[in-house]
Amino acid sequence: MQRGKVLIAQGGGPTAVINQSLVGAILESRRFPQVTRIYGARHGVSGIVDEQFVDLSQETSTNLNLIAETPGAALGSTRDKPNNKYCQEIVKVLMAHDIRYFFYIGGNDSSDTLRLVSNFAEKEHYPITTVHIPKTIDNDLVLNDHCPGYPSAARFVASAFAGVNQDNRAIPGVYVGVVMGRHAGFLTAAAGLGQRFRDDGPHLVYLPERVFDIDSFLSDVKEVHDRLGRCVIAVSEGIHDAEGAPIVTKLQEHVEKDAHGNVQLSGTGALADLLTNAIKSKLNIKRVRGDTFGYLQRSFLGVVSDIDQREAREVGEKAAQFALWHQRNGTVTIHRTGHYAVDYQLNPLEAVAAKTKTMDDRFINEAGNNITDAFRHYLTPLLGSEMPQTHRLRSPIVQKILTEKS
Repeated sequence: MQRGKVLIAQGGGPTAVINQSLVGAILESRRFPQVTRIYGARHGVSGIVDEQFVDLSQETSTNLNLIAETPGAALGSTRDKPNNKYCQEIVKVLMAHDIRYFFYIGGNDSSDTLRLVSNFAEKEHYPITTVHIPKTIDNDLVLNDHCPGYPSAARFVASAFAGVNQDNRAIPGVYVGVVMGRHAGFLTAAAGLGQRFRDDGPHLVYLPERVFDIDSFLSDVKEVHDRLGRCVIAVSEGIHDAEGAPIVTKLQEHVEKDAHGNVQLSGTGALADLLTNAIKSKLNIKRVRGDTFGYLQRSFLGVVSDIDQREAREVGEKAAQFALWHQRNGTVTIHRTGHYAVDYQLNPLEAVAAKTKTMDDRFINEAGNNITDAFRHYLTPLLGSEMPQTHRLRSPIVQKILTEKS
């Protein structure tokens, strides 16, 4: 067995359970005699090149378990997307500090970073084992049935829309909620899991897996509003036109781009404004409101799936086992078995790196404006312990005496 230090880093957007994976990897790594120290990199790969390390070996187990239940990224994260030169610098630092095991908790780009690091280390004839620990609220990592972080974010979205629906029933109108999801609509689709009664919202759900047409959208809204006197709508931030252009770009002449060259979709209310203004002006509906969930769904305290917590801990533990027992590089993947159980496997980094999974066609209705029962069946067990439920008055209607006002 290769003797040396373990390094753990966190990349991309924080989640409610990413620290479970961190703590799982730390505590499991402590069990192996070949591990001399366990380091954590502050703010992901940027902390590695700057040698901003903390010695996690000196943390108590009690404090680590408290950290595990805390949302966010305890080590800090980064949006840096390393190129070849960047990864060469990472390998230099790993060699200097005798890092022999590198665990990176993150999504698609994090797995691609590990792939590059592993390749450069091999060219330098430096033996190091690299394992990617999956994490993303977008649920878009290929091979995985689902990803740690997604179930808790989905639970938040479902709960939030259940509450919005109650508000909308009390004071009817049209509500538009914009949810994260650039290419995959899993998180937006979760809005439908808070429904209990047939007329509960969201009544319409729009996902990036389908082309968005503003005229069809307005027609859908009018039909629901005419029928129910109200309409609750869930919209993915990544909805796009037939040419693939994000709908939000139709509102802004100049759009901000992130470190990966993508149009900045989160952290702006532009899409909600665009859609609510269209409803007001074209349909002449007076009470129209819009919200952008933005970062709320990522690390919300108190709305965490117990299933998500357990599995996030286990993928961290399995990463340490695959690396320290078997000296294997790769990415830990989650596979569903039976009615609901999971199995963990290690797959090549190349199988996941820089790839994106989208929603299966069977999860989206034929009209492209809502989810199906197949999706509800898929997501329900991931939400964890029983979801809060809404209730309605069942009082009989009192017969009118005065049918006309004087």
